[in-house]
Amino acid sequence: MWTTFVSLRYRNYRLIWTSMLFSSTGQWMEQVALSWLVWTLTEDPFMLGAINGTRALPFILSPLAGVAADRIDRKKLMITTQFGVMLLSFSMSLLVYSGLIRLWMVFVFAILAGTTWAFNQPVRQAIIPNLVPKKHIMNAVALGSSAMNMTRLIGPIGAGFIIAMVGVEGAFAGKGVAYIAVIVMTFFVRVPPIVDRATRLGIRQDLWSGFNYIWNNRMIFTLLVMALIPIVLVMPYIWSFMPVFADQVYDMGPEGMGILYGAVGLGALGGSLTVASLGSFRQKGLLLMLSGIVMGAMLILFGMSTYFPLTLLVLVGVGFPQTFYNSLTQTLIQMNITDDVRGRVMSILMLDRGLGPLGSFFAGFMASIVGAPGAVIIGGSITFVLAILGFIFMPNIRKWDYNVPMAEVSNNS
Repeated sequence: MWTTFVSLRYRNYRLIWTSMLFSSTGQWMEQVALSWLVWTLTEDPFMLGAINGTRALPFILSPLAGVAADRIDRKKLMITTQFGVMLLSFSMSLLVYSGLIRLWMVFVFAILAGTTWAFNQPVRQAIIPNLVPKKHIMNAVALGSSAMNMTRLIGPIGAGFIIAMVGVEGAFAGKGVAYIAVIVMTFFVRVPPIVDRATRLGIRQDLWSGFNYIWNNRMIFTLLVMALIPIVLVMPYIWSFMPVFADQVYDMGPEGMGILYGAVGLGALGGSLTVASLGSFRQKGLLLMLSGIVMGAMLILFGMSTYFPLTLLVLVGVGFPQTFYNSLTQTLIQMNITDDVRGRVMSILMLDRGLGPLGSFFAGFMASIVGAPGAVIIGGSITFVLAILGFIFMPNIRKWDYNVPMAEVSNNS
């Protein structure tokens, strides 16, 4: 059992992990608050897809954020972006409380909040391998995912009840308070200095060298492309349409919406803890491919279900393989890149989220034609087919052995 939490033995990682609990709680509260606010202002499923797409759009800046993570003091960069998130959250709370809020303001907030998040994520991911021994990187990545998914269970449910009792402004204020704690904990983290190689080049050269590194590492490139599947084809259908399902399918308010989000979080927490417990299990590539297939199948069932208790079980079944898939993908990338390009590679992984708006806008468009349940079934079907094709035509990933370097597998496939 202790091997599941082995990375928490290290002080700096423990501080970062605890800060993730607070930051992720705030992020999930914002997710619920934004979706419910837009739904109450418009009652338009397309706008739900649009706001979630807009929130992810700034992640197209992730490559620049990665260059910053490899050039600037990483601790200072984290604190600066976290301070920006805190100010934005309190400002949004005041706008909603005063009654001055308008739809265009919500979209401006989504862009600004997404921008701070786009610069924060790559640097936070980049420092994790520096806080634990290499043999514990997979455990550290999976525990980080479990922290986010633990709050994915608590944050949405808590936000739903806060919205019902206090109003949307309470959820935004709660996120601001959470980030005060995040800033304090980050201040006490001792982050190893960055190697000075990146600072000897210009920004353009740094940016290009990151892309060139990925292009010349076929397996890393493949994993980054695979990371697109949940970002474009799964998450938009889950996070965009919960207000519609809660309000129109199950005739429930924000509390019901929070419970639906929480069910996904429960499954996601189980998935991340399972990855953290795998240790040196050899056939992680096979597990990665199978989790993609299960993810698509469960999404289809979610779109078909109209019985609330069954839907909750299905959403647990969506969250488990989604996080399993994400954690394994990120682990395989982290274990097979060098530290001097880690920030840039992880930022390009975050760039996948910048492509999330394609999925969000497509999901919103489909929902406006066939309804939210029909759009979810379509997204799940595409995911399922792509996962089956990947299982068949990507044996280099499917056969990857934990004890064999990925480049060696690639050369032998």
